[in-house]
This record gives sequence, C-alpha cells and structure tokens, in this order.
Amino acid sequence: MPPTEEIRCTDDDCFLDLFENHYTYDVPDDFEVAALSCPVCGETDSLEPVKL
Repeated sequence: MPPTEEIRCTDDDCFLDLFENHYTYDVPDDFEVAALSCPVCGETDSLEPVKL
C-alpha cells in the first residue's frame, strides 16, 4: 500500500490543524514535507509531520 502521512499546520492564524497526505507508489525516497504547502493558508514553513 502506498504511504500516507499526517501533517499538521502550526501557523496560529490558520484554522487547519491536521490533514492526511496520500502518496503514490512512485514517491521519491528523499521527498519531504517542506515541498508541500498548507491547503488553507498556503504556508510552507508551518507544516510538520505528525509522529505516531
């Protein structure tokens, strides 16, 4: 099964607290959350993966 990752936005002005990102089988091994942006506020620096 392709990997999934829970990501949270830490920006105090953003109302999104958590979203789940579903990857395809061909996601590069060196892909990082820093390449994403928050779907609500658009920030990139405020995203961090949730460690389960």
